[in-house]
Amino acid sequence: MLGMKILVTNDDGIFAPELWVLVKELQNVAQVAVVAPDREQSAIGTAVTLRRPLRVHSLNSVIAGVEAYSVEGTPADSVILALGKLVKDKIDLVISGINPGPNLGDNVLLSGTVGAALQGYQHGISSLAISVGAPDNRYLDNAAKLATVLARKIDSGGLPGGIFLNVNLPARPLTEIREIEITEVASKAHADTVEVEDGGRRKYYWLIRRQVGKDTHKKTDVGAIERGNISITPLHANLFRKPFSVPDSLCSDLLKELQSMGGS
Repeated sequence: MLGMKILVTNDDGIFAPELWVLVKELQNVAQVAVVAPDREQSAIGTAVTLRRPLRVHSLNSVIAGVEAYSVEGTPADSVILALGKLVKDKIDLVISGINPGPNLGDNVLLSGTVGAALQGYQHGISSLAISVGAPDNRYLDNAAKLATVLARKIDSGGLPGGIFLNVNLPARPLTEIREIEITEVASKAHADTVEVEDGGRRKYYWLIRRQVGKDTHKKTDVGAIERGNISITPLHANLFRKPFSVPDSLCSDLLKELQSMGGS
């Protein structure tokens, strides 16, 4: 019997294939439960539903042996419900993803993927948000394998308990990735603008998020991805303490272990 239990969620909905690629790989090292929104919820950030009831549906899992629930709510709602009512056993780790597209810079404040992981962290549970900068579902297995490596590190004490990490992989083959970098969140990477569409009697307004700078400073998440490397960014939600420190020396060990598992 595998001792570790992992809760998997996302912001793309419980039927997103990226989620189940992650679940399948994690089953090699842990028991897995899935609680995720019943529909796509990108860019909803940390939103929590307070003024209406939430419906939950138990599903026949895509993968045998995995308990699965869909939630008529946000990614954050899904984690709160999972930890509070739905999953009976103790959860050791929350993983949100795999997101098809990066979550970098100030986008972490809008990301439903990161918002879901934040709920695990606020409950004192180690939590990961994991994304790949390829919207066409290439290299998902690389992200799933890295999540498995990190899960093993957390379970063995190789990473501190209660850690909150935002992990991004570049859109390139594993053989072309030279480093894993411990990074900071890039600042002023995006800006929101408004476009107007004339609909006859009524105007429509579109909110558009545009990249305004690459901020390729050596230590930023955007910089690491621009260099074709993997970015691991320790995050925190406590204004009175710093993020957990992750030693740079760990990165080479992580990359070697990831490469030994193969991948695309």
